[in-house]
Amino acid sequence: MTLPKQVDRLLVTAIISSFIGLVGCQRTGMERSNEARISLQTMDEEITSAILQLDATGTTLTNLIKPGQPDPKKALHAFSENVTQIIATETKFARHADKLSERGTDYFEEWQKEGTEYKNPQIQQLSENRRSIVSGVYGRIAHQSIGVTEAFKLYVSNVKEIQMFLSNDLSTNGMTAIAPTAHRVITDGDSLKEAMQNVQDVIQSARREMAQIGSGM
Repeated sequence: MTLPKQVDRLLVTAIISSFIGLVGCQRTGMERSNEARISLQTMDEEITSAILQLDATGTTLTNLIKPGQPDPKKALHAFSENVTQIIATETKFARHADKLSERGTDYFEEWQKEGTEYKNPQIQQLSENRRSIVSGVYGRIAHQSIGVTEAFKLYVSNVKEIQMFLSNDLSTNGMTAIAPTAHRVITDGDSLKEAMQNVQDVIQSARREMAQIGSGM
């Protein structure tokens, strides 16, 4: 029997043995595992939504400030609608990012605590090894997310102020004055999308790793 198969068989035996004496703890572990997976899925979906909305907002801003815009009022209206949407998207994004962090912390802290309840040192080590692998993948999300939430907030603040400025001055001079700032914000939006896609890649890796856990610890 190969080593991976031996480890798999030992792990299955450990889970069955532990279930007999730790039914309550096992149920709690399953619940926390499921909550962590749901948080990952939700954040994955929120990032997809955010990227789409960043695209829409950037597109309408680009259209608004393009030279010779034939209908500035209509273009401003389209941009303003997307500003409203990006504000709501950023709020949801930040909320779910916080939840993801909280759920992850709770999940792995409790997994570590419950790992000390094993009497068999080999089983305890298997549990710790597995926890270390999964938490390592999960931890990459936090690393990749550094600055993304704040960058999103700054982006939203900037598009709100551009919208406010042009609502007060939609003249040719006003459009010309705000254009350099608008172009920088559009570029910032493209960079933000790329950063979000990097986070999403890591989240999807974590989801695949969590899926291997099955119904929980």
